[in-house]
Amino acid sequence: MRLLLNVVLILGIGFLAWLLYYNIKEPIAFQAEKTKRENRVVKRLKDIRTSQEIYKSITGEYASSFDTLVLVLKTKDIPQYKVVGNPDDPNAEFTIDTLYFNALDSIVSMKIDLDSLQFVPYSSGKMFDIAADTLTYQQTLVNVVEVGTQRTNFMGKFGNIKYSKYDKSYNPNSILKFGNMNSPSLSGNWE
Repeated sequence: MRLLLNVVLILGIGFLAWLLYYNIKEPIAFQAEKTKRENRVVKRLKDIRTSQEIYKSITGEYASSFDTLVLVLKTKDIPQYKVVGNPDDPNAEFTIDTLYFNALDSIVSMKIDLDSLQFVPYSSGKMFDIAADTLTYQQTLVNVVEVGTQRTNFMGKFGNIKYSKYDKSYNPNSILKFGNMNSPSLSGNWE
């Protein structure tokens, strides 16, 4: 009887030790994985934002689809304007020269992979949501763009609401994005 009681106590102590270890390990693993995955997605969003800015310098507007964005960046040239003379002097003459640079060369030099640009990292092939349009903002017609994805798309097993107990600001249904369809801003909500 005494031996049985000792075995039960040892098993109980072992279980409580495992439970303590698990309760310490899980929040640490969650924070590490959350940071790693969000940083990778943010880097991809920054690459998309840079690509959209180059696209806009070529076409004058933002791309509303990744197919259009990639096609233009692979085939078109970026204009760069050079002013010769002083445009602020009313008596002086000046000219504007336009130079063109291959957009693909610029993209490659920035180490942006156009073929995987649309895919959310850690998501098994899910794509970012992309929207572009024009709107009247303070009586001016402006181009706007918004690109993002829900955290549940890239957080894997940590994309569950139960993990918000480890980080009060964590909401797996929130969207990680840049841009805004209601104002001309390219800011990311991680900044």
